[in-house]
Amino acid sequence: MNKLYLIKRPELFQGEKYLNLNKRYFEGWYFKNTNKDNGISFIPGINIEGKKKKAFIQVITNKESYFVNYNIEDFKFNFEPFYIKIKDNIFSKEGLKIEILDDKQNLKIDGKIKYTNSKNISVSAINPNIMGPFSYVPFMECNHAILSMKNITTGSITINNRKIDFNNGIGYIEKDWGCSFPKSYIWCQGNNFKNSEASFMISIANIPFKLFEFRGIIATLIIGDKEFKFTTYNNAKLIEYIVGDNSINITLERRGYILNIKSQYNEGLKLSAPVKGKMERDVFESIYSTILVTLKKNNTLIFSDTSKNCGVEIAK
Repeated sequence: MNKLYLIKRPELFQGEKYLNLNKRYFEGWYFKNTNKDNGISFIPGINIEGKKKKAFIQVITNKESYFVNYNIEDFKFNFEPFYIKIKDNIFSKEGLKIEILDDKQNLKIDGKIKYTNSKNISVSAINPNIMGPFSYVPFMECNHAILSMKNITTGSITINNRKIDFNNGIGYIEKDWGCSFPKSYIWCQGNNFKNSEASFMISIANIPFKLFEFRGIIATLIIGDKEFKFTTYNNAKLIEYIVGDNSINITLERRGYILNIKSQYNEGLKLSAPVKGKMERDVFESIYSTILVTLKKNNTLIFSDTSKNCGVEIAK
């Protein structure tokens, strides 16, 4: 598959060449689904540690998380139309079908969710996704893409005989690929705002770049048809960065716009993150936290609203 085509279509499986190489690599998609009170996220992916190649699905709800291993032979992918399949589980931008059975964890999950009315960030030839021009850099330790900032969900998931209804719910899709997650980062995502149809995402991470390291910023707020991006490549500045045990206070500035994010996040549940292709690092994520997002222009308030059912992940 043409490399430039893959860059422009980040939802597609980027690591086909690594399946036959004994190198270190990971690739994972993130599908978050919420209703009024509950949420569940699925993270299907692969990891390669030399000759060891595995597929996996991670699952996180408000109260529990699971890591389910699969053989690499269980992983299938398709370019047109895009989907990935891990054994009996299918994931695409249009929805997902889940059939997970893990006797070791006494875990049974099944169901279907359909996605419609997807809204995503604006893209261009220079900025094919949220990483902007960095999308073209071949040696990035971790690549990130947003596939859907917000969509409408229909369907349900049953986990250990407990049915969760996602009709008229809200979904979010992103992905990562490379060899390792950043050594330290924060990530927040919310699209269940109280008084608006907005959607929001931010990640700030220490990024290794050849012989030096820099703090990378990607943040976007979509309010109706308007999009406000604050990123390293469009010269956004980090004015305030306070990360406590259960709170975040971050302020960004760009061309007179001031974006402030405050979060009170609940205790995170354990997920596994890659280190040189090996899923050995413990990180902790909550998918039912709260964030307050405020946007001003020259001290004039443009937006201020609170979102619940937010994803928050902190790695120090």
